[in-house]
Amino acid sequence: MDNLSSHGNPASSINQQSDGDNPAISAECGSAESSDGTGLVGKMDDLHLQNPTRGLDLSDDLHPGDKLLAVASSLGVEVEDAAFAEYMDQHDSLRRLRQVFHYPKMKNLPTVDLRLVDPEEDCVYFGGSSMGLCAHSVKQHMDGMLRQWATIGSQGYERGDTPFFHCDVAVARDMAKHVGAKEVEVAIMNGLTVNLHLQLVSFYNPTPTRHKILCESGAFHADMFAFQSQIRFHGYDPEKSLICLGPREGDHTLRTEDILQKIEEEGDSIAVICFPGVQYYTGQLFDIPTITAAGQKKGCYVGWDVSHAAGNVELLLHDWNVDFACWCTYKYFNGGPGNVAGFFLHERHKDSYQKMPRFLGQWGCRFSSWFDPEYQADVSPGAYGYRLTIPPGLLFAPLKASMEVFQQTSMKDLAAKSRLLTGYLELLVSRKYQKQPGGKTENKGDNQSCVEFLTPHDPKQRGASLSLKLHKDVLEKVYTEISKRGVVCEKWPPHVIRMAPAPMYCSFQDIHRFMKYFTQAMEAATASAH
Repeated sequence: MDNLSSHGNPASSINQQSDGDNPAISAECGSAESSDGTGLVGKMDDLHLQNPTRGLDLSDDLHPGDKLLAVASSLGVEVEDAAFAEYMDQHDSLRRLRQVFHYPKMKNLPTVDLRLVDPEEDCVYFGGSSMGLCAHSVKQHMDGMLRQWATIGSQGYERGDTPFFHCDVAVARDMAKHVGAKEVEVAIMNGLTVNLHLQLVSFYNPTPTRHKILCESGAFHADMFAFQSQIRFHGYDPEKSLICLGPREGDHTLRTEDILQKIEEEGDSIAVICFPGVQYYTGQLFDIPTITAAGQKKGCYVGWDVSHAAGNVELLLHDWNVDFACWCTYKYFNGGPGNVAGFFLHERHKDSYQKMPRFLGQWGCRFSSWFDPEYQADVSPGAYGYRLTIPPGLLFAPLKASMEVFQQTSMKDLAAKSRLLTGYLELLVSRKYQKQPGGKTENKGDNQSCVEFLTPHDPKQRGASLSLKLHKDVLEKVYTEISKRGVVCEKWPPHVIRMAPAPMYCSFQDIHRFMKYFTQAMEAATASAH
């Protein structure tokens, strides 16, 4: 379950774990103050005697927001209280990871108005869905690469602490673990769209009867352009060969049953199905195993762009039988701006060189044939057979640092904390701003102060991302005002602000501070709109 035990006192309800469970909430007690000035540790002792959570349902089936409300009630505080956020952070066993990163200060952000905030305070960094933070050890690894180049030159290709020829191998091996893949199935290379094109070269081979690509209508532009260009390259018309499936009228997200129905209806003419693991705009996590199985049953290849899912949610790409997948590494994997991307090819395709077309490069062959005088390519099995050229050594320094951080935890623990963090963010926003029946918010009647969630409420259908739909007349002003107060997130006109409280370095107190700044921004925006 999400870090909360179903028995005992409130300390136990956060601290205890069952055998085999790895919670993000630890057994350490803090000294936060409750809303009435009473120390929460003191309240823990009193509540331990009273045992108020006996019989309290804190099971996996309970929504994270309801779990948080139950814990707050047991503590005798409100979820809006700063003491509650502090308590949750003090009992978070992953909180140490924040110290591994350079977490930006208010004074360093160019958008911050230092008259409104404490310059020495940490910003509120909810931008992990765009770019993850820089680990402190990146400089150490980068310096090592530069030192190797400076001191031994070309001998660094095959010698030194990290031979340049093979600097991608350890990173690919480690990253495979975090996407649920085998070593032979993952390579780290190129950029995201390059990898997607390489995969479509192999998997999209249209025929007059099977020439369509099925995607979602809100696909990210990079993917959509790749689909369109691949179809044109093969002499077909995207207007006829590209199926873009959208949500039902009135819905923000696609329903799995609608995707399955479309596959059933048109699957015989579909060559490739390619969806995002997590939709960039809404934050919807798709049912990857179900959609994959349905597509393959109809004879389609099924691939996934998991850029917003990798490092964010638990993935089992091998077990789910995914044909191919790709992802960028600079979001939740904290690989640095524009860094090389991930490439997954299922093991059952590992020896497909003679069966499926592909573009071949020197690095896609075994080392023994790199300089074969007869140009006889001994193609590497699996994902490595798609590598084209030498890996960019300096770019692997931040990825090596990132993987070392990921080795300190697990995707299970990160996802567990993420459910609580995102649930806390959703809970606080909804209690103050979500539109209620009749079109009014809980405390305001002005629709300009209403917030609608595009991201699914079900935690099984989302990761560490929450998209808020604001009134179009206040979006720009709200975004400007929260940026002045040190909130780093993303604006997607005409309505959406997207926030990603990444569990590796974000805290419950970050979310509490966000609500303070968001409230100030909403008040400023709605006042100016009048």
